[in-house]
Amino acid sequence: MRVRSFIATASACERMCSCACYYVQWRMRERLKPMLFDDEHLNEAAGSRPSPAHKAVRSAPAKRKDCSRLADDQMPLHSFTTLLKDLATLSYNITHTRLNPEAKIMLTTRPTALQDKAFQLLAVNPACTQ
Repeated sequence: MRVRSFIATASACERMCSCACYYVQWRMRERLKPMLFDDEHLNEAAGSRPSPAHKAVRSAPAKRKDCSRLADDQMPLHSFTTLLKDLATLSYNITHTRLNPEAKIMLTTRPTALQDKAFQLLAVNPACTQ
């Protein structure tokens, strides 16, 4: 209800921005499925339903992920929100020395194994920023 009322009162630019945000989130979720609780085998599970109107059934691999709470590589699974919070701990700092305050030194924190895997799945290099 809130989304619908926003779209009805929003300008064209605001509607376009919200659609772009939904698209980016959808693309990220698709690539990060091995790290999330999301079902990677939706087509297999959809075949077991007699009708699209029936309740969705999770696939056997998704049920295993739910029970173990671990991915195939034994790393903990996340929701999309908690994974974003974990990725947000990577920082990019610009500093300088007292001897030369004009020279900028750029430092990035070293990504954790979880962050590294997420960046590989997203095909993003955190060291290459604008």
